[in-house]
Amino acid sequence: MTGYGSGEAHVEIDGTPVRLLVSMRAVNHRFLDVRVRVPSAMNDQGAALEELVRKRLARGRIEVSVRAEGRLERPPQLDLELARAALAQLKTLRDEVAPEDPVPLGLLANVPGLFTPAAPPDQSKLGKALLEACTHACDDLDAMRVREGKTLAQDLGGRLEGIRAKLAQLAMLCPSVVDTHRARLYEKIDRILTEKQVPVDEARIEHEIALYAEKTDVAEEVTRLRSHCDQFSELMQATGPVHGRKLDFLLQEMGREVNTLGAKTPDIEITRVVVELKADVERMREQVQNVL
Repeated sequence: MTGYGSGEAHVEIDGTPVRLLVSMRAVNHRFLDVRVRVPSAMNDQGAALEELVRKRLARGRIEVSVRAEGRLERPPQLDLELARAALAQLKTLRDEVAPEDPVPLGLLANVPGLFTPAAPPDQSKLGKALLEACTHACDDLDAMRVREGKTLAQDLGGRLEGIRAKLAQLAMLCPSVVDTHRARLYEKIDRILTEKQVPVDEARIEHEIALYAEKTDVAEEVTRLRSHCDQFSELMQATGPVHGRKLDFLLQEMGREVNTLGAKTPDIEITRVVVELKADVERMREQVQNVL
């Protein structure tokens, strides 16, 4: 499920206050894929941040970005003794070969070891602050995903109840299909046979009606659809992360049953309900893609 979270923490590095900002973006993914980006001064902390995220989150592609407001590293220190000695030697050389020429200070930049790299920031203090900011970001991301999950569950639950209502409607409509077919069949036969004065074979007619009833019987499909609805509801009510692929599989099965319903019944009113069922299932499948 998609989401965004952010967190911050404050730390003091060599007497300078630094604000650490952690942003976290999550998109749908079958497994857990964590990617952490930190400034060079925090490279040692990347593994700890990834471990924290993996403990807190179960699935999704998670992108973690860290930014620092304030100076984390002191500037390099100039070795004044070495610089003075190098400059003195350059002046001595100048006096020998070109007394009138100035000595460019830029030449000192090529002197090895002239600048001493600053000591890295206190990693223990920095790491503690980073984990605090990352924890806040995880909390923020979780809260957003929970809100989105509740909204999604309400929408899916409402559509599921709509499907159950339509199945109840089908259960009432289906028996009348056979009765309507029997009435129409007797009406046609009476009209045809009355003209020719031929006796009606009641047994043969009832046999044909029985075959028609068996062909158009959708009780099994309605029962399986109700079972799928119950399983879908149980999955949504289960504790822990919901596996979207299980929901998607159930919706695929529901789609197949609805298609069978449409193929078995010739009744216009039932066909209208079946079309609405197809639309409901497709809308639910679109929503479930957000939790795959």
